[in-house]
Amino acid sequence: PGTNRFALMDWEDPRRPFQNHSSWQHATIFGFFLFSALVDLTSQVWLAQQSMKLERAATALALLVTLLEMIAHLEHKNALEIRVHALLLLPVFLLALVFIIEVWVPGQPPLWVLKAWLTLWSGSWMLQMTSILYAPLSGQPWRADSPSDLAFVTTFFCWHLGLGAVVLAAIYGLCSLCHHRRSSWVGFPAAKYQPCPIGDRSGE
Repeated sequence: PGTNRFALMDWEDPRRPFQNHSSWQHATIFGFFLFSALVDLTSQVWLAQQSMKLERAATALALLVTLLEMIAHLEHKNALEIRVHALLLLPVFLLALVFIIEVWVPGQPPLWVLKAWLTLWSGSWMLQMTSILYAPLSGQPWRADSPSDLAFVTTFFCWHLGLGAVVLAAIYGLCSLCHHRRSSWVGFPAAKYQPCPIGDRSGE
């Protein structure tokens, strides 16, 4: 508060050094996700026909920018910050890869499941990152010079991997159970999920 974190250059220094790189990296990431959201909005509201390829390409671009900025974000960080940010690179890279594949090979249910799992995984890890770096649940700050703390960062990251899979399986199981019960109530015991038509001639 009270400090301009977006001053791009120190004009009082004759060398004109760049400054506040972390703030500009975060702003760049947020800017590209805002661009992705605007592309989604344009595709879904203003275009005559929704373009899923365009939406996925915009999201893939935002994720690739996030990947590049996170790599640059590792500069001048302590060992703990480097570890938590480096671990985030894995789900973000895989998520960007899935979106790129979906641009060329749409309508693949396994990719939908993988995308949902990676989104849960990266989102829950981001929450864990904020806890580790800014508000530890134990009340004691994590120590960058402690091998034990660094080891547990990786362990917790693996727990998030499993947690995302469990949440996804639970949601799928509950939805499947509700669907089968509803099918038996209305007298259609053999009813199954039917994918919506996604061809160019589809009216819906």
